[in-house]
Amino acid sequence: MTPSRDQERDASPGDGGIAHSQGSFFGRRKGHRLRAHQADLIEHLLPHLALDIASPAPASLTELFDDDIEDVRLEIGFGGGEHLAAEARAVPNIGFIGCEPYVNGMAKILTQIEAHNIGNIRLFAGDAAELLAWAPAQSMRRIDLIHPDPWPKRRHWKRRFVQDATVTAMARILRPGGEFRFVSDIDDYCAWTLWHLMRSPDFAWTAERASDWQVPWPNYTMTRYGAKAEREGRRATYLRFRRI
Repeated sequence: MTPSRDQERDASPGDGGIAHSQGSFFGRRKGHRLRAHQADLIEHLLPHLALDIASPAPASLTELFDDDIEDVRLEIGFGGGEHLAAEARAVPNIGFIGCEPYVNGMAKILTQIEAHNIGNIRLFAGDAAELLAWAPAQSMRRIDLIHPDPWPKRRHWKRRFVQDATVTAMARILRPGGEFRFVSDIDDYCAWTLWHLMRSPDFAWTAERASDWQVPWPNYTMTRYGAKAEREGRRATYLRFRRI
């Protein structure tokens, strides 16, 4: 699983949950000591929201939520949770699954869930590849990957979340017309993502003009890392791919 780059503010080295073939994880899963209330949320609130992928998935992922949920979206590596919380509050009829192995990030989203009484978020503290394999086919409307760790050294490129296998896995769980959305301020990782998605027979890049990848999509919530990148003069690229 790939935590977002917002984790680096908390001393995380990056993709703390991408599993390799031996099943171990790259990176850390915990940084700063949790505050007392955060630790309490991890102990008492998280068990009520956490997915158990050891059990079979429901026929429809909407069954994980209240009856008024119409569809389900996934955010992989939600970092501090700013984007995930804002999206969930904006569209309460959509269920959101947030995937993040980093304990401090999990504590932050739980704090926001409690503060704003958000009822349409479920959480998975583990490897996104395992979650993708568990979810039923054509069970999601959209998958977001916002500012993932780019693993810039060539020898580490295998640790990037976007790989042929994960593109195939996302295609399986997205229904036709669904979307994969990707944001990064690292040009090399954007090019990498374009190359992998455009050679997939299952996805089509939706851009028709330069502004489609240069400007955030409507109602996009800027993350803390994204705001920092802008202040430092790094422009993000916003990529959208439609499941064919």
